[in-house]
Formats: sequence, C-alpha cells, structure tokens
Amino acid sequence: MPELPEVELYRQYLTASSLHQPIESLTVDDPKLLTTPFAELHEALAGRSFTDTERIGKNLFVRTDAEAVILHLHFGMTGDLEYYHSSLDRPRHARIVFHFQNGYNLGFICPRKFERVGLVDDIDAFRRRKKLGPDGLALTLAELEAGVRSKKALLKPVLMDQRTVAGLGNWIVDEVLFQARLHPERRADSLSGEEMDRLHEAIGLVLTTAIRHEARYRDFPPGFLIHVRRWDDSPYDDVTALERCPRCGARIARSEVGGRTTYFCPGEQLVI
Repeated sequence: MPELPEVELYRQYLTASSLHQPIESLTVDDPKLLTTPFAELHEALAGRSFTDTERIGKNLFVRTDAEAVILHLHFGMTGDLEYYHSSLDRPRHARIVFHFQNGYNLGFICPRKFERVGLVDDIDAFRRRKKLGPDGLALTLAELEAGVRSKKALLKPVLMDQRTVAGLGNWIVDEVLFQARLHPERRADSLSGEEMDRLHEAIGLVLTTAIRHEARYRDFPPGFLIHVRRWDDSPYDDVTALERCPRCGARIARSEVGGRTTYFCPGEQLVI
C-alpha cells in the first residue's frame, strides 16, 4: 500500500514530468474511480496546465493555472503514476490518463480500483473536512506534543490516527517506535519531554530514510526493524538474524495493538 514516502515520491515524479503542459483531454475507463463526474472533471481540466503540487499525508494535490481547480489523487492500495509518450502503449492498469497537447500522457495506475481522483477547490478546507493533522514530514515538535499528550489511549493507535499526524501507516509507526525505543502500548499522555524529543526525531528519520531509498525497504540500513517484515527477495541469508533486535539481540516480539499486527523489541521498548 502506498504510504507517505511513496506518495511523496509520486509528488516529486509528477512535478518533474508533468507541469506546465496544457491538457488536451482525459480518458477514464471506470467512472467509479472519480469523485467528480467525468464531464465536470474534463471541462475543468481541458486546456489547463498543472502548475504545482502539494502533499498532505497520503493525499496528493495538483494545482492548475485556475486558482479554484485543484486535482486530488488518492493512491488507495496499489496506485502509481507513469508519464509516457502517446506513441507507446498505454501502461497496464492506467485507467485514468491525462493527455497533454505536447504528445505525452500521464497515466494514473489503478490495479485494484481502490484509487480515487477528483477536484477540490481549497486544500485547507479539504484538510479540515477530513480532519487531517499536520503532515508527518513537516511535523513540528510542538504539533506532535499537542496531538499526543492530550490522548489517554495507547501510543501506537494515537500515532496512526490521521488526526494526530497525517501519513503514518502501520509499518511506519512500528519503525518510529522502535527507533525511539518506545513501547507501542505506552499511554500516549505518559511520555516525558525527552521521550517526545526522541519520538519526533524518529518520525523524521524514518520518513526521510524511506524517501532517500525511494521506498525500497529492502535497501534500508540493517538497524531498521523493517527487515523483520520479510520479502521474497530479501538480501539477508541468515533469516534467524532478522528475528532479533539489531541493537540488543533480543528476539523481536509480534503482537496485535489497536487491531494491527505490531513488531517491537521487548528488550528496549518497555512498558512503563
């Protein structure tokens, strides 16, 4: 599932490939993927150009040269983007295509059809309506403290709540808590000032590391918990080593917290 790092990479990709090119037309294979009726979407975008991008959590916004015409893309579970020349075959599962007047296209890849595209006229209003908290990549310590310290719930569900921080998914929160040495079942309102500092620093570390490695999680440094979540082409020969904390050697624990599968180190992430 595309998480904040993937959507940030999509934002960078769209910015590098698709700005300042007048849109000639749109192709939509499945109207159910749209949150704005096709005729309205086509009329609003035809002849317009994308001018800028903004991301809040897992939501990508694309501004146009019309102030109140803003495209919103949500990548669901498997969404992606591909910019390609019209002389080439349409990419597989590119169910929505923006055709530019210069002969290039931007395909929105929708393999499982959980993705959504539509128009918004105000990003801040969208954020308030969806009750999105500050974006994880731009999060300040003060914003994190305000969102966490007011909650008496378990720390992991609080961090996964998009009203607290926009864009932190399941594996990201596990990794953040591992890097911050905080147990996922700590009471959110019990964190000290020093622990809040560690938590804030860990959020930045995990997100920037993921973006730097272009969301190829197998390439993360060996000191990251992500390697416990195995993949078929893992570069690690010693599978047993993946089951132990790279810092203290304790066997990594697996449990369910807030209804989600959770990994943590019982030797360093203590419930206090």
